[in-house]
Amino acid sequence: MTVLASFVAIAASFVALSDSKPLESRAAVTASNAKSSLTLLYQNNLNGSDDKNHVGAILLDAVPQANAAPACAALNEKLLPRATLEKYKADFVDALAYQDYARYVNADRGFFIEDGVVSAGHQLRFTSSGAYGRRELPVLCTQSANNGSSNAGPVDGVTVTVQSGGNAYVGYRNQKSFRFLGIPFADVPKRWQYSNIYSPKGQTIQATAYGSQCVQGGSGSEDCLFLNIQTPYIPKAGSKQKLRPVMFWIHGGGFTGGSGADGLSDGGNLASKEDIVVVNINYRLSTLGFLAIPGTNITGNYGIADQIVALDWVIANIASFGGDAQKMTIIGGSAGAGSVRALLGSPRAIGKYQQAVAVSNLGGGKTLGLDGDYGTTYSSYYTLNQSYTVAGPQIFAAAGCNSSSLSTQISCLAQVPALQLVSLSTVARYVVQDGKFVNTPNLILSTRNSSTAHIPVIFGTTRDDGASFSTYPKTPVSSHLEGLQVALGINSTWAQRIIDSKLFPFYDSGNLTLDSFNVSQRIATDKTFRCIDQATVYAGTATHAFAKAYSYQLERTINGYDPNALGGPKDNNPKNPYFRFHGADLPWVFGTLDTIREPEDLYSVQLGSSYFGSFVRTGSPNPDWRYLAVRGYEKVLAAVRRTGQWDEVSGEEGPVRFIDYPGMKGGFVDVEQCAWLGYPLDYYLKGGQPPLPID
Repeated sequence: MTVLASFVAIAASFVALSDSKPLESRAAVTASNAKSSLTLLYQNNLNGSDDKNHVGAILLDAVPQANAAPACAALNEKLLPRATLEKYKADFVDALAYQDYARYVNADRGFFIEDGVVSAGHQLRFTSSGAYGRRELPVLCTQSANNGSSNAGPVDGVTVTVQSGGNAYVGYRNQKSFRFLGIPFADVPKRWQYSNIYSPKGQTIQATAYGSQCVQGGSGSEDCLFLNIQTPYIPKAGSKQKLRPVMFWIHGGGFTGGSGADGLSDGGNLASKEDIVVVNINYRLSTLGFLAIPGTNITGNYGIADQIVALDWVIANIASFGGDAQKMTIIGGSAGAGSVRALLGSPRAIGKYQQAVAVSNLGGGKTLGLDGDYGTTYSSYYTLNQSYTVAGPQIFAAAGCNSSSLSTQISCLAQVPALQLVSLSTVARYVVQDGKFVNTPNLILSTRNSSTAHIPVIFGTTRDDGASFSTYPKTPVSSHLEGLQVALGINSTWAQRIIDSKLFPFYDSGNLTLDSFNVSQRIATDKTFRCIDQATVYAGTATHAFAKAYSYQLERTINGYDPNALGGPKDNNPKNPYFRFHGADLPWVFGTLDTIREPEDLYSVQLGSSYFGSFVRTGSPNPDWRYLAVRGYEKVLAAVRRTGQWDEVSGEEGPVRFIDYPGMKGGFVDVEQCAWLGYPLDYYLKGGQPPLPID
């Protein structure tokens, strides 16, 4: 992204440009929020293939009738024609009724349009503007940015400037939201130093393209601390009225990859459908983000600290983009869920958010004769010494930084090119107990305490999260015993103990390798995801460490991480068996489904995003029935009426919400199996020290 060296003043009123130069060559912008708030109306059903059959509008603040057309012209738009409203009547009835329901405007009083005034209720009513004299009414303008793809960039006439914190941010709109991409939230970080909130003032920042991702896998930059904002609403400059709740997304990727620019977590659909502001962030990864060396000032958790600096930037600036910093939900998937877990216990983060969601949080420990599980360090934190032991010397050796002097080794490592550093055979990727950002061995849930954020939370997994962390045999296996050994990386003794336990039954479909893997992935799902997360919400509610907690399991996914081409159902028919993979759940959070195999795919995504959107808005995943009716979300309303409340976790039965369409509710899954693996429900009530499963 480009940060201009000097400040470009924004006119006190809307500025319309008549030239047709590309965005990059312009010295001014199309419009600002200097004189009016801007609301993007779009009735979003999350069916991208249907976008061409819908149009939106831009809603402006009330003005006299004579000023209505010029207000639209300042956006390079026109007053919305009556013919458009009539053609897309169903969309506009719902969109305008919601504005009234939310008390943003009085829809019954009417809106100025091209042909007079339209009022909204159960239907649209048109009258002549002449009858309104000098009365001021809000204005409906056309919305010519009709590309709703997350890849849709800015075009002439749709850019908008927002001023915040002494800087001007040039964003743009597409069909779904106002988009501000590649915003620097921190100064360019120095290697193995904690970041600071972005300090330059008087800048005009072109927030129309994603910033560089953090260094990973052969690409990226150390100058990578950017965030992206997608919002349905930009308030009038200086106003803090009608602010929307904020969803703050932390990407996954094992603390070694990922970025806030992933299309699956694009916030445009969720912003428009759920009327919230979505923020996606980058943070430093791998050895650049997590190296810790005891006895030095390199104390690790730079990536976690970056997340907190991003929170600080959002708190300071998000009101200018329509967001309410006092209604902040942190949410992350995989390593992002591990980040959420760390932030729930971080003294530097508590109080900066009001709710939290962990999507497929990892955990683990000593089990099945293994020294540890891959997921262990995402919920249990190394000391600096432990982190250094498993990564530090190996990194120095691989980098060729060999010396008897630690300071010389560090100086050598600091000169290693970033891309080379993160490509070494060993990298640092561990959250550590640094005493500043993380100061406990794990999240304290054995009692209500000041170390754990006392807020509403949601923890959940996909049904087969562990399939992505099991190894499908490269050649057919000759026995179930062999299959367990290969898939789980365990010896024959432990494989036999699994079989003898009879807790993980083998179902014979005629494909021994696949059937054995199916057992293995269930065990991997339990020991790496399900057991630890069920124990978390159970303990957090039993001790009131959390204000309240909800649990879910996602029963429907598409695609996802699949090294063995086993993810999709046969013939792409979701009625056929398939694995619900780790990471394949993001469309159900963000509404970013790009393939609809059957109607229930779309309906379940509409329902899932409604659950998460409701939690961001209210702290409960149960959307209000009247809200759903007003917004025209009929399929969601039918499902929640049929399946009832998503109840809080309250005891040993859970409950758990099984998200599908219409979905169902039930109890905790594999409780006996989890206890056998060493993760009983009271794992955290006992201080997080489980017994080994079997002698």
